[in-house]
Amino acid sequence: MHASCLADQRRREVLRQCLSVGIATGAYGVSFGALSVTAGLSLWQTIALSALLFSGASQFAVVGIIAAGGAGAAAVATSSLLGMRNGLYSLQMSRLLGVRGLRRVPAAQLTIDESTAVAIAQPEPAAQRLGFWGTGLAVYVLWNLTTILGAVVGNALGDPKRFGLDAAAPAAFCALLWPRLKSGDARAVAAVAAVIALVVAPHAPAGIPVLVAAVAAIVAGLLPSRGSRERDVLLDLSTPPDEEAPA
Repeated sequence: MHASCLADQRRREVLRQCLSVGIATGAYGVSFGALSVTAGLSLWQTIALSALLFSGASQFAVVGIIAAGGAGAAAVATSSLLGMRNGLYSLQMSRLLGVRGLRRVPAAQLTIDESTAVAIAQPEPAAQRLGFWGTGLAVYVLWNLTTILGAVVGNALGDPKRFGLDAAAPAAFCALLWPRLKSGDARAVAAVAAVIALVVAPHAPAGIPVLVAAVAAIVAGLLPSRGSRERDVLLDLSTPPDEEAPA
């Protein structure tokens, strides 16, 4: 009886986490819906983008590039680069969830930052699975509902340039990026990428500078980080020199 009550209590705790994360993340869908229609997408295109793509950073990248007059190919390529991290999440989540068959389809759709974070934060396998599905479903439902709300509000505003909303999509994209720049290496890469984008922007269509700037991140990923270099130096200093071989 005590074990059963403890299980129920633990389940409620995880579900509260799922709901709180879902509400906090889903509320931001209002911004996406409004920015999408002001960028020129229709209500149904906006709804489809949230329902099918379902990746905040990628969605904001798409509407940001479209708002700037960029080509659809550039928008797709940029959003795909940003969505690659979800593929990395799936490598870990597939082992954790153990889904098979058609259940892989909804599991893949719900593999986002929030569902992954809540899942891996739980110590028990059952709680991990509950955290993943609960958070993923909560965010998906609320994000799509608030997207519709934001799109309706955006349509009611009319011409976005009257309110300065034509610059809102790039601003929202920067707001998503800023909290991730926690380390010195990340800030350095972001600075180099920004310089590259500024140099390329006057000579290329919208969206292309972002793709070119991504080269900075790729090169940085291939180079050893400052922390690893420091560890290598410390290991070299702490390792005794080899004894000379006898003549």
